[in-house]
Amino acid sequence: MIRCASKYLAVFGLIFLMSCSTERQVSKNLKKVFKHSEVLKQYYVGFALYDMSAKKMLFEKHADQYFTPASNTKLFTFYAGLKMISDSIPSLRYIEEGDSLIFWGTGDPSFLQSKLKGTKAADFLRLSNKKLFYAPGRYTGHFYGSGWQWDDYNDYYQAEINELPIMDNLVSVTSRNGKPVFFPAVFRDCFVVDSLSSKKAFTVTRDFIDNQFKYPNVSLKEGYRQQIPYKVNLPTTLSLLSDTLNKQVTVTNRKMPLNAKTVYNLKRDSVLKELMLPSDNFIAEQLLLVYGNQLGEELNTNKVINHVLKTYLSELPDKPIWVDGSGLSRYNLFTPRDMVKVLELIYTEINNPERLYDLLPAGGKSGTLRNTYPKTNQPFVFGKTGTLFGVHNQSGYVLTKSGKTYIFSFMNNNFVVPTTEVRKEMARIMTYIHEKY
Repeated sequence: MIRCASKYLAVFGLIFLMSCSTERQVSKNLKKVFKHSEVLKQYYVGFALYDMSAKKMLFEKHADQYFTPASNTKLFTFYAGLKMISDSIPSLRYIEEGDSLIFWGTGDPSFLQSKLKGTKAADFLRLSNKKLFYAPGRYTGHFYGSGWQWDDYNDYYQAEINELPIMDNLVSVTSRNGKPVFFPAVFRDCFVVDSLSSKKAFTVTRDFIDNQFKYPNVSLKEGYRQQIPYKVNLPTTLSLLSDTLNKQVTVTNRKMPLNAKTVYNLKRDSVLKELMLPSDNFIAEQLLLVYGNQLGEELNTNKVINHVLKTYLSELPDKPIWVDGSGLSRYNLFTPRDMVKVLELIYTEINNPERLYDLLPAGGKSGTLRNTYPKTNQPFVFGKTGTLFGVHNQSGYVLTKSGKTYIFSFMNNNFVVPTTEVRKEMARIMTYIHEKY
């Protein structure tokens, strides 16, 4: 009996030593890779590689230092959605009183969104035989997130935030026979030709403070498409609702009762997937308001973030500075090992790798990682990118040829070299990890 025990101890000891040896070898090799990278020498880099099966960090470089995460922030928004939304997105809250239906927004980004085309909530209002009254006032934040660039107001990726978004909070301009076509149609009269413009190419510019759009008197190329954020205000919301539903919607000043009923729109996972694959900033910001709906009457980004950090992310190794849902703000600051931890929590929460990987961009196959790695039907990297000027990050899961699954966070800040060089170097190193380990 003693001999058998000794044998088991010997085998266990050998396995333990082999494991330690492998970990040391990974760390030693990656240290050399980072040291000899001519690209990475030119700016500030953070990296963490974590072995999920061993529950150990294999290699760290500035992993406890803070970096601007850009759209890696969406991983935190994604995880919060897994914890706070069980099945479907709450789209409207409402009560019925006599011949009236009074409703409140929840921030639902899928409400008539151009790609998701969530119509359940709109159909609910359209098919009601009661008079419709919209009650605003639940959202207590600003139309932009904290620290956003004001001069990006004309770009599609910076739509305004509000409690009842309609059609992405964007106006679309397309071409037909060389002429512009505007959608939604209620904005048609807001577009005028800028007779003083000397631009040779067609482009639309909105006034900063209102919904006045100007464009040069030139022809559009076939296939032209531009999306411009419209200025969110109550008259515009009422006009869009009335036009879309083909029935009058009137405003009312009513506080939402706690027993207000809920109309659900799309399934949670379909919205989270649209958040992650194209890295949709609008969906990210609006989802934080949807999470706020789960907490009570007020829709407030800061309060939701504080709740998520306190309730679901108390295990983070470093306290992040987290201010928005999308990562547009440079006020956000996360460490690589924080990114690794939230990815581990996501993996555990979903508990189904195939389902998880379907919700994320896949290297060489889908989303924002499609062109980062060679085209393939069997990706080995799944994760989230994040890009701002001088910032390019990648955090996710890397599958190795030996069958291991590692979590990684690769954060690159303050560079002046072309982003393509940074992207290629990240792909080279992640491919090295995939092939060698």
